[in-house]
Amino acid sequence: MIFPRSRRGGNAERSIRQRIGIGLLTGVLGLSGCASLPRIPANVVLRDAHNNGYTLAFDNRSETLATGGSEGRVRLWRLPDGKELSGWKAHTDSLQGLVFLDHDRELLSAAYDGTLARWTREGALLKRLNTPAPVTSMAADEAANLVVTGHSDGHVRLWRLADLSLARDLHPHRGAVRAVAYHAATDQLASSGTDGRVFYWRGSEEPRPLPAPPTDAQDLAFAPDGTFLMGSGWFNLFRWRLDNGGLQVLPTAHHGIVKSISFSRDGRTLASIGRQTDSAVYLLDAATGAVLKRFQPHELCGSFVRLSPDGRYLASTSDDASVYIWDLQNPLQERTFFTK
Repeated sequence: MIFPRSRRGGNAERSIRQRIGIGLLTGVLGLSGCASLPRIPANVVLRDAHNNGYTLAFDNRSETLATGGSEGRVRLWRLPDGKELSGWKAHTDSLQGLVFLDHDRELLSAAYDGTLARWTREGALLKRLNTPAPVTSMAADEAANLVVTGHSDGHVRLWRLADLSLARDLHPHRGAVRAVAYHAATDQLASSGTDGRVFYWRGSEEPRPLPAPPTDAQDLAFAPDGTFLMGSGWFNLFRWRLDNGGLQVLPTAHHGIVKSISFSRDGRTLASIGRQTDSAVYLLDAATGAVLKRFQPHELCGSFVRLSPDGRYLASTSDDASVYIWDLQNPLQERTFFTK
């Protein structure tokens, strides 16, 4: 979950950095920073795409990238060149989720203004739903006719995608929900919250807690085969075995929060992006957390990363208002810099 912008124009999450102290933060940034020198450059850099970039989604054919930001706009970009196809004001607050529907002809968005909205690719509104509380995370599957939303009130709500009617309302968390995940083939669901807890359930079961990770799970993702659940937090990845609930903590090269993760199709690798004192974008070994590839980092703290369905593209966005797109089939030459 990325918290919405405050009335003063900054992220509410900045209060965390303020509590750390400007002096300490400056020292940390001098060592690793929210910005560092690029390695594999992005093929396309979309500057000022949003006030702050918050979420991304590839269409099912890996031909279009949708992005959403703190100002409530949705924008669509053509791949691989990044030409803008359309854009519109979708919500009054920050976007927290996007997914393509109806053979990529439509788009579903979720936002901190508490609404879900269904759109044509050109931005024509088809349906809008006001939910009971700000949406902090969303997962959806068209084949299962399901939308899963996490909310600031600690609820996880399940909606029928066809008409956006409420199917189930759960209240597993004592604080805001940070992330929700859904695995369609096995009907598995998971959620994490600011209370530090992670819950797991199938279908109509009641959520049950998994072993608590050492820090809040900022993001969650099921392995493509559904055998384990991956989470991310400060410095580490969290890997839960779903046959016995066992938790394994995997260290990474990130110097702060691992804010967002995305599985490759085969489940062997994981894209990640850092936040707080780290804006690095990596491709990690999903079994060990080891870095396989290092990509150009953002200039400010990272927020979201996704691999395309066909595995060709990697995209990321951050507080620097930009969107980076890598064509993994046609990567640019890696650049290495040395500083004194």
